Amino acid sequence: MRRLAPALLLLGATAGVVGCGSSGRVGDQIPGTTLTIYSSGPLHGSSSISAQSVLLGETLALSRVHGRIGRYRIVLRSLDDSTPQRGEWDPGQTTLDAREALADRTTIGYLGDYNSGASAISIPILNRDGIPQISPASTAVGLTSAANGASPGEPQKYYPTGQRTFARVVPSDAVQALAQVDLQRSRGCRRTYVVADGGVDGEDTADSFAIAAQAAGLQVVAVTQFAPDASDYSALATTVASSGADCVLISAIGETSAALLTRQIAAALPSAELFASAGVADALFTARLPVALDSRLWITAPPRPYMAYGYEAMSLLLSAIAQATDRGTRPARRSKVLSAVFHTRDRHSTIGTYSIDRDGDTNLITYGVDRVVRGRLGLWKIVEG
Repeated sequence: MRRLAPALLLLGATAGVVGCGSSGRVGDQIPGTTLTIYSSGPLHGSSSISAQSVLLGETLALSRVHGRIGRYRIVLRSLDDSTPQRGEWDPGQTTLDAREALADRTTIGYLGDYNSGASAISIPILNRDGIPQISPASTAVGLTSAANGASPGEPQKYYPTGQRTFARVVPSDAVQALAQVDLQRSRGCRRTYVVADGGVDGEDTADSFAIAAQAAGLQVVAVTQFAPDASDYSALATTVASSGADCVLISAIGETSAALLTRQIAAALPSAELFASAGVADALFTARLPVALDSRLWITAPPRPYMAYGYEAMSLLLSAIAQATDRGTRPARRSKVLSAVFHTRDRHSTIGTYSIDRDGDTNLITYGVDRVVRGRLGLWKIVEG
C-alpha cells in the first residue's frame, strides 16, 4: 500500500470529477492557433541521461514538421519532474508539472512521465480535462491493465473520469518479465533471488518477473526490498548468498545505489549470474561497475535507444493532432486528438509497426538484452516477450 499512497492521495483530490468526457466539455477546444505539448521527465539525477535522450528525440520529431501543423504553431515545453535534493523524480514536482499543463488552455498533449511512479501521479491530474498523455518509457503494468503484476485498484484509480487518457509506445513490464525469464532460463538459472528498490518502477518489474517466472517453472527464492539510500549492502549480499540462489535480479532505478548493491552481491556470489531491469540501463549505472562483471551481467531494456521512443511519442501525438484537425484546418479538440491516439492501427515507425489497444498499450512485444563492455551498454540480442 505504501507504493500506492501518492496516487491515492491525488484521487481523493479529484474524486468529484465524474463522467466519461466529450468533445463538448469545457476546455476541450483549444483557443487560438498555438498548441502546447508538455514533456515531463527527470532531467537531473537518476535516469537523467535516458530522460534527456527522450527529450532530444521529441525535439527532433517536432523539428521534422517545422513546429507547425497547418494553421497551428506547435510549442514544446520541457518540464523537470526531478529535484536536486531527491536526485530522481519527485512526487511534489511531478504534481506541479501536471498542474501546469492542466492550467494551460493551449495544452493539446503531454509526453511523459519517464518513470512509472511519476506517471501514476500525473495521469489522474491530466485525466480531469481529458488531456492526451503518451509516455515513452513508463512500463508499470497497472497504469493500463489489471493483469498480473498490477496492484489492487489499478488501473481504475488513475482515471477518475472513467475515460482512458494515457497511452505508451514502450512495451509494459509484463513483456520485460517474459524476456527476463527467457533470458535467465537460457543462462541456466534455476533459483533466482530478486532484489527491488521499493519504488513503483522497481517493485512492478520485480512483481511481474516473479509471476512470469512461476508460470515458467523458474523458482524465485525471494523478493526483497533494499534501501536505496544505504551506504552498505554487505549484510543483504550475505543473505542472498546464503539462500542458495544461482542467479540474482536487481530491479531498481537508482543507478548509484544499484551499482553498489550489484558490486557487493557479485563479491558475495562469485559464480552467480547477475541480471538487472531497464531502470538501470544507463551509463550512470554501468560506469560504476568493475570490468570483471562484464561477463556476468545481463540487462533487459527496450531494444532501441530511448531517443527513438521519445521521437515516436512525439510523432504519434503530432500525427493524432494532424488527423484530428484535418491537417490543421479545423478546430483543435483534445477529445478528437485522444480518439486518434487510441485508434492507432498498424503504424509504421522508427520503433516498429504497432497499434495502440483500448487500454493504451502498444502491441510491440520485443525487448532487448544488453551487455556491459568496459562500462558501456551494448545490445546483445532482441527477444520476444
